[in-house]
Amino acid sequence: MAGQSDPHLSLFSPSEVEFVAEDEIVEIVPNIRMEALNMICGDFGPFFPQIASKVPLWLAMALKRRGKCTVRAPEWMTVDRLTQVLEAERESPREFQPLPFHYIEVSKLLFDHARDDISDAYLVRSLIEDIRDVRFHKVETGLETISGRTHAVKLKNLSAMEVNIVRPFMVRTLQAFYKHDSPQMIQQADTTGSRSTPVTDRGPRRDLRRR
Repeated sequence: MAGQSDPHLSLFSPSEVEFVAEDEIVEIVPNIRMEALNMICGDFGPFFPQIASKVPLWLAMALKRRGKCTVRAPEWMTVDRLTQVLEAERESPREFQPLPFHYIEVSKLLFDHARDDISDAYLVRSLIEDIRDVRFHKVETGLETISGRTHAVKLKNLSAMEVNIVRPFMVRTLQAFYKHDSPQMIQQADTTGSRSTPVTDRGPRRDLRRR
């Protein structure tokens, strides 16, 4: 979309949204024994071999890179679940199916760092991409209905990345309609801004003489 790269309208870059998503909790299965980790964000562990434990995604990736665990894919990242979501998205052109707020970022990070732990990884990735395409098509179709009388737009069940991409384009569209339909208000604002503050006449000035 045209507005997604505008630094004045985009609140976060894709990498920043992804960074926020790393705090999402996932389940890992350690293959080592390790004492509890005391972090600023909380305590995680202790860890025991083959006993599942829940940790933030960033910690799961760190342990995975060191070969100390396997990562369990979230329940929604299965072929059956994603197939149901995709069918429901296609059957409901005006509604978005509920998905985790960071489903795009979480799936990307898992494919990048724990692909071998995801069953049917190729098919799962294909389904997620299809879901993204269908949802973005709905957004674009909905934006075509925006008119000069639109003051706000409500889109339910959008994810973080989708909101981050849609927001700049939508804001700029509403601003354009507002300026087009209210030229007198713009002219009034410009006139007000260009007015100079009147100077009060305080009588004749006296020259200051040196003592």
